[in-house]
Amino acid sequence: MAPVIEIMTFRLVAGVDEASFRDADDRVQVELAYRQPGFVRRTLGRRGDRWLVLQIWTTPQAAEAGQAAFDASALGTRFLSLVDADSIVVERFGDAG
Repeated sequence: MAPVIEIMTFRLVAGVDEASFRDADDRVQVELAYRQPGFVRRTLGRRGDRWLVLQIWTTPQAAEAGQAAFDASALGTRFLSLVDADSIVVERFGDAG
């Protein structure tokens, strides 16, 4: 099975301090993502006001479980509170079906 690459693009909520967002993202990466079974890699990128989180998972099931863990966590809630919900686009590539 090929790895699953997950790409999330978004904008921050107007007025959100970049340092606060980067702190929240760092915590998601270190305290949540790297502790998930089947997690391989995560990185953050930016172009103008658009942000990108790229994650690699070993299987589609690992990606789904990782998303569920993120959604259920206080770290995920904090991260999403800084992101404009209407701007979020998530795509998965690989053996996702």
